[in-house]
Amino acid sequence: MTGTRGGLLLAPGAGAGRNHPTLVALDDALTPLGWIVGRMDFPFRQAGRRSPDRPAVLLSAVRQEAAGVAERSGLKPGRVALGGRSMGGRMCSMAVADGLPAMALVLISYPLHPPGRPERQRTEHFARLGCPCLFVSGTRDAFGSPAELEAATAAIPGAVSYVWLDGGDHGLRRRDPEVVAAVSPWLSGLRSPRR
Repeated sequence: MTGTRGGLLLAPGAGAGRNHPTLVALDDALTPLGWIVGRMDFPFRQAGRRSPDRPAVLLSAVRQEAAGVAERSGLKPGRVALGGRSMGGRMCSMAVADGLPAMALVLISYPLHPPGRPERQRTEHFARLGCPCLFVSGTRDAFGSPAELEAATAAIPGAVSYVWLDGGDHGLRRRDPEVVAAVSPWLSGLRSPRR
């Protein structure tokens, strides 16, 4: 390792915790490359509850954990990328839209809408995302098809990249090597801000 490349905060989906296999696989792959990786649990998970907290609580947790990654690594907040799976990635994107500094967003299985409810899109904050965004999703994700996601993300002013995992559903089980293969080179290709 030749020095710190940047920081990465990974947040889990609503039904999982910080030790979700995809988050662990990313941590294991990126840490040797010089990334300071933090995997978080949301407060409801820490308390042993199954139902997610209100968005304000989830967003506060993201901000606190992102600050922790920056502090532990000695990085400025603008050199920390944020993201994760499903709800975790969505909360990270909402925090960034609300002004949390970030180098980039890594959004795995972004939950564009509830299954079977395409009219209920979770995109009101997309127009405020100015950092580079990577979306990694399965082509059979019931929470948003590739066509739906591409149409919705046209509102994002920052650079948007996509990786579609053929045949993958929302869970992307046993697809961790492909997720890592999508995320690692994309993060490595980012130019870190100097601020």
